[in-house]
Amino acid sequence: MNTLTTSFIRRLRQRDEAAWFELWEVFGPVLRAQLSKWGRGRIGPETVRDLTQETLAALSDSIDRYDPSRGARFSTWLLSIAKHALGDEIDRRMALKRGGGRKPAEFDERFMMQAAGIEADNVYEQNVFGAKVYAAIRKTEAASEFLQFQVYRMRVFDGLSGKEVAEQLGTSEPTVSRYLQRIRAMLRRRLAETVATYSFTEDEQREAQRAGLGDDDQMFDEALREIYLEQSHLVIDDEPAASRSF
Repeated sequence: MNTLTTSFIRRLRQRDEAAWFELWEVFGPVLRAQLSKWGRGRIGPETVRDLTQETLAALSDSIDRYDPSRGARFSTWLLSIAKHALGDEIDRRMALKRGGGRKPAEFDERFMMQAAGIEADNVYEQNVFGAKVYAAIRKTEAASEFLQFQVYRMRVFDGLSGKEVAEQLGTSEPTVSRYLQRIRAMLRRRLAETVATYSFTEDEQREAQRAGLGDDDQMFDEALREIYLEQSHLVIDDEPAASRSF
């Protein structure tokens, strides 16, 4: 594992609340979307939220013992934990319907090592990678000057021309170009850091290049825009259910 991943694992093992909340913020919407899909209307938003919490708690408890050479990608490992949590909840409900009780199954780490047998569809895999990219964008926005990030947002995410951005913000086109380059450089650094933090295999670390987030500026902007818009829809769709759960 790389230094960033190891450092994040250490924070989780030390029960760092900020690290745990980071997992919830980054991957919560993806997990809730997948659990709702699996539930097929049998579980409500509050149960989905509880199962998400159980999944991430199990992840934080055992993440430092995960061996990627024996298991699978981070995304499929996470998926296997969520599937276990959902299956246990459905079994519990079925037992209650039959009039009997059921002792909650102890979380078995061997189940996580079977993650290679869990099939993750393309939508789920894209959502997991999109969550990493979205987190990098949010971190960049928080760390950059407001006007500079607005330039990038308007040029890339909103698709405005340099002239239109300059007119709306009351600045010059050369300034727009300079801010665009500055934020793009920040995004590349943050993206590399974020992907490294949540990636356990070489295949995961190569995802950014495969997605077009490489050295070519135009391809980088286009790929980032597409991922940002898709992930934004996922987050927005998740907000009503998440807000009702608190």
